[in-house]
Amino acid sequence: QPQLEESGGGSVQAGESLRLSCSTSGSIDGITSMAWYRQAPGKQREFVAAITKGGNTHYADSAKGRFTISRDNTKNTLSLQMDDLKPEDTAVYYCNVASWADNYWGQGTQVTVSS
Repeated sequence: QPQLEESGGGSVQAGESLRLSCSTSGSIDGITSMAWYRQAPGKQREFVAAITKGGNTHYADSAKGRFTISRDNTKNTLSLQMDDLKPEDTAVYYCNVASWADNYWGQGTQVTVSS
């Protein structure tokens, strides 16, 4: 069973940056897209950004202009560069990989932004 592992979370001040990474172990065939989601306390998990196999990117309105998603196709790794972080970005960030056969999630990494 393939596994995803996020890293790079932490506690920062508003306006600072973080870079999240997601590594995959085990082969995942037929990947169609890779994405980041987040879940703040007391809220539902929400979409942050995605990148398709072809390299097309999509962002939530809250992430546009501040976050950049990228992937290394050869290594099946995913990154999320987060700049100008705001307290409302505080959440657990999850890596997601969608394939033809299944949908995979990591355990999440905490991002805390203080004002």
